[in-house]
Amino acid sequence: MLKDNDKLAKVVRGFSNRHRVGILILLSKTSGLSVGALSDVLGISFRAASEHSQRLEEAGLVVKKRRGQQIEHRLSLAGRRAVRFLNDLRDLA
Repeated sequence: MLKDNDKLAKVVRGFSNRHRVGILILLSKTSGLSVGALSDVLGISFRAASEHSQRLEEAGLVVKKRRGQQIEHRLSLAGRRAVRFLNDLRDLA
């Protein structure tokens, strides 16, 4: 049971930042984006976008796929579920 709680806490920490929430919502509306595109659209630095996408990947919410010289970020199944959860929370706020 504690192990399950640890996994759940890791996922929640993955989207416990407004920029990471923004990345998740943005990726839910696209087929995949590079870190450069994420930083441009969200108005954050490349480094910040890279660090946030790394946290999302560690939480299992984002997957990365190489496309030529670019690395494309997409939502994982867990990421798509997290976005649904976030949309439900938005309705409560």
